[in-house]
Amino acid sequence: VPTHRPCIRQSLGSRVFASQSAKRLAIAAVVRELISEQRSVLIGTPSVSASEALSEQLRLEEIEHVVLNARYLAAEAEIVAEAGQPGRVTIATNMADILLHDGVRSAGGLHVIATEMHSSARIDRQLVGRAARQGDPGSFQFMLSLEDELLRVLTPREMQRIRNRARPDAQGELPARYFKLFRKTQRQLERLHAKHRRLLLKNQG
Repeated sequence: VPTHRPCIRQSLGSRVFASQSAKRLAIAAVVRELISEQRSVLIGTPSVSASEALSEQLRLEEIEHVVLNARYLAAEAEIVAEAGQPGRVTIATNMADILLHDGVRSAGGLHVIATEMHSSARIDRQLVGRAARQGDPGSFQFMLSLEDELLRVLTPREMQRIRNRARPDAQGELPARYFKLFRKTQRQLERLHAKHRRLLLKNQG
């Protein structure tokens, strides 16, 4: 089904880091630049602990932000209502549609940062899809690390081999080709989960 209005969502290219700490520092730098442009920023995290760790990094960097996770559900409506304001930074484990302020729309729209890839690409698409809805401008970027949860399905031996070969730069960033590792792992998990679902249906039948 075609979209109601043409989608003009932009991908800024994925980035991969050797560690969570290097990734969080890089996210803070990206956020600082975006809010200087009066963009609004949505940062997707996979868990309460991940959202709070990133929140602490932004706090140390003196970047104003709000957190929406299971601990703050009572304030969800207010947080969502304000998320589209210029310079607003929202860290969330889940997020409803965001209405953009006219100033944000003219500045380039909402930017979504996906801090991890999930075991299903469908969930990633849902997060990325928060940006550039209904013909609005917007952009997204995956910012990942070798310490992310997705890669924990690999054996310790596999991960050690990957880390031994990694050559991060002074900021802990790895070459863009490392993104293929995440895509490959995600596809393997999707195939495994699909197999489990087929077996479950067969046994129920």
